Amino acid sequence: MIAPRSFIAALALALSFATPAFAHPHETLQAEQVGHIEHQIMHMREALLGAIAAKDVAKLRGIYAPSFTHTQGSGKVDGRDARIVSVLAGDPVIETAKVEELTIRVLHADTAILTGRSPILNKTENRDYDFRWMQVWVRVGGEWQLAASQATHLPATT
Repeated sequence: MIAPRSFIAALALALSFATPAFAHPHETLQAEQVGHIEHQIMHMREALLGAIAAKDVAKLRGIYAPSFTHTQGSGKVDGRDARIVSVLAGDPVIETAKVEELTIRVLHADTAILTGRSPILNKTENRDYDFRWMQVWVRVGGEWQLAASQATHLPATT
């Protein structure tokens, strides 16, 4: 009989070699699939803007994932409810800012990352600052949700 510690150590060693075999294989998506997902994500961005304009809290709660987090340029982290309050209050946010650059990377059939650059108004100074931002969209139960976002203040260009 194998001693319990030896058994656990042997099991851990065996699993460390077996883990890649059990890992979810990376999907190779066809260009058509990628294009379809990009279209879905852009549709979700439009739905998000529409829900903000309509002040539709229920729709916003469905678009933002329950575990959503946004990391502001200051480093402050907001959860879903705090973010919904900000967008409904009309705060300058990446969701509603004019997009000057936008890239969509489809990582998986259920995961896409958007990166962009937008001028965002600093209300205190009444001037725009450039931010580079990203959003992580995931499909859960067949529905796309915004899982995370982050904004980084860009240094002023001379």
